[in-house]
Amino acid sequence: MLVRFVSSETGEVLMFAETAATLLQIIGKETTARGVFTPAEMPLAAESLRQAIAQAEEPPEDDEVDEKGKKKPPMVGLRQRAWPLIDMFERTGRSGPDANIVWDAPQAF
Repeated sequence: MLVRFVSSETGEVLMFAETAATLLQIIGKETTARGVFTPAEMPLAAESLRQAIAQAEEPPEDDEVDEKGKKKPPMVGLRQRAWPLIDMFERTGRSGPDANIVWDAPQAF
């Protein structure tokens, strides 16, 4: 299932529900089918994600190989998954008191 984040000032961001749930839980939002971030919430949401990134263990950068000797693809960490929302929060938050970000999904996730 996909979750769509839409800003009144930037483009939309799509992400899988599992990733969206992780990020929303870090921020302290419920994983409902629809929700909103107000301008007052955006700086705190961005900061919460930044703190979680700082505390997260990033995957090792070794050139790991699988059992067949092929190089494993790099893992995508919290930093890469959270960046689109952090950017959306910062850009939309600077737009003024009428700016907002909403998310929607087919159902709660």
